[in-house]
Amino acid sequence: MERVPIDGPLAGVRVVDLSAAATGPYAVALLADQGADVIKVERPGIGDISRWIGTATGGISALYQMCNRGKRCVAVDLRTDEGREIVRALIAEADIVVQNWRPGVAERLGLGYADVRRDDLVYCSISGFGAEGPYAGKGAYDTVIQAYSGIAENQKDPETGRPRFSNQALADKVTALTAAQAITAALFARERGRGGQHLELSMLDAVISFLWVDSAGNDVLRDGDGSQPGSFVADVRPYAFLDGWGIATPTGDADFAGMCRAFGVEGYDDPRVATIAERRRHRELGHALVTRCHEAATKLTVAEGIARLEAENVPCGVVLGPGELATDPHVAAVGLLEDDVHPTAGRLRQPRHPARFGGTPARLGRPAPTLGADTDEILAELGFADRIGALRAAKVVC
Repeated sequence: MERVPIDGPLAGVRVVDLSAAATGPYAVALLADQGADVIKVERPGIGDISRWIGTATGGISALYQMCNRGKRCVAVDLRTDEGREIVRALIAEADIVVQNWRPGVAERLGLGYADVRRDDLVYCSISGFGAEGPYAGKGAYDTVIQAYSGIAENQKDPETGRPRFSNQALADKVTALTAAQAITAALFARERGRGGQHLELSMLDAVISFLWVDSAGNDVLRDGDGSQPGSFVADVRPYAFLDGWGIATPTGDADFAGMCRAFGVEGYDDPRVATIAERRRHRELGHALVTRCHEAATKLTVAEGIARLEAENVPCGVVLGPGELATDPHVAAVGLLEDDVHPTAGRLRQPRHPARFGGTPARLGRPAPTLGADTDEILAELGFADRIGALRAAKVVC
């Protein structure tokens, strides 16, 4: 695949990525898609732990690829004075620093915000619970935050009450998206003449903020009617067709009536279910009609069911897995998935950058680096060319 320089909205911005796993790396990958020049710092030997999580080949896992595309990599031992010297030199030329160590680690390494701050530096610290409070020192990965934030309880089995965790690293990704937005907001403030600053983001803060949008209604409206213990989509069920699964989302009154007509279910014109307000008052009647729609769907193919729903202009869709997306006509038509080849991991398929900039297009950068792939190049840029051999011999870099 031909490499086209990324002249995106963040072109000319330099990022030093000290983070590992998913939260920081995925946030920074989005910045790289948007044109930022990213240098990822990893420890010699094992590197970022995400290299070895999930399906992997040639020292590159799918997770590592998705979170580290478009970056250069220098492998540096931060336990050594020389290693920390190298990283401080990198930070001296950076616009942004991102780290997701536990609170206190950066300071012990002499790489905390107070150690490296400049008037124009944006420094982002990501941690599980933040730098203050009784949980500040706790280690935290995705499922720990899903537990504390309310996600696992929100997903609980309705029959047994047993908490359930999302089948993806939801807390990591929500935090990463929040971090990317906060970093670019801080850059914008800097461009407005307000200088750099220290951003502190806890995974717990990010995920609770995410959850409460729709899944804590009774806690938001303290004097409400108590009718929303979970999300308003908690009871949504997929339609089981003869040959697959689909979904209909009849939010409006016309949608609800259209869904019933699509499946040949009568009774939708009953005044007690004709409006969303009446359906709230007569929930059992509305649920009964929905149940009959589900029963009717079992006699139809996916194509037949979706065609009927679309004829009634009801929002609907087919349940697809990642492997089926490549052959979906819409995904193919808009070029949502891009193929590439990694020099050690082989063929890749990834979604394009999700935001489409009309004037400063974002695009996927080169495949994720092997460990230390760019160490010599980066050290030479810093003026360390004559020390590379000695640093490598001392195992400060690899």
